[in-house]
Amino acid sequence: MEATCLNCNTEIVQNFCSNCGQKKYKRIDRKYIWDEVQYSTVHMNKGFLYSIKNILINPGKTARTFIDGNRVNHYKPIALTFVLAGISSFISYKLIGLNEVMEKTMSPNETINTEWFHEYMSFVQTYNAFLILLMIPFFAVFTRWAFKAWGHNYYEHVVVNSYILSYYIILNLILVYPFTYIFKENGNLVMIISQAAMLSFLIILPYFFKNFYPEHSMKNILLRLLIFIGLSIGLGIVLFIATIIGAIVYIKFFSPETLQLFVPKKPGI
Repeated sequence: MEATCLNCNTEIVQNFCSNCGQKKYKRIDRKYIWDEVQYSTVHMNKGFLYSIKNILINPGKTARTFIDGNRVNHYKPIALTFVLAGISSFISYKLIGLNEVMEKTMSPNETINTEWFHEYMSFVQTYNAFLILLMIPFFAVFTRWAFKAWGHNYYEHVVVNSYILSYYIILNLILVYPFTYIFKENGNLVMIISQAAMLSFLIILPYFFKNFYPEHSMKNILLRLLIFIGLSIGLGIVLFIATIIGAIVYIKFFSPETLQLFVPKKPGI
């Protein structure tokens, strides 16, 4: 049955207007409200759980399918990464209390391990998913350089790295966080678990790219990943040095003890 689009007055033959895309008029009822609730929360009716399932089963193939154009059933990859990073940070901060665990574990000393540095390290451990999320544009540059000969542009590599991070976060939520919660009273063990989770990238990356590029041999993939890992380590060293320099500058010039020297003393004190 034909209807007229209420937005542009074009005749609608099927469910959507062929001119502007507006959906065919339907009276608001219980089903409409339920669909709207789903859409407004996590967009379940457009692929959130579908994408999670497919990323778990085969993350590389899921990313390749999306990039190659089969997108209608998938949650947008960058939005998915933001949602998962938010869930990860909420669990690590609110439910596990990872920042408190890190602060208790890192005992202070008289060198660079000041209270500020402890807070910084606990912040890094607690929000590492968000921090890695901020690194996606840089990682995309590196994977683009490493896999340049295989045809995908920079923006497609942004999507690739979003899927890699989503896969990493999902594995953390399923495998790492339950153990972290169970052993959260043992700070040293929690730190070992956290470091092991970061090292899991050495397994995740070859697995992901072999599924993303099934037409290429694992040997070629590993050679290109060595380039990517080398560039990433270089960036990590630069950021670490910048952090140390920042910490030293803070301690030397902006710590409460130093700032106190510039406060005028009252007469007689």
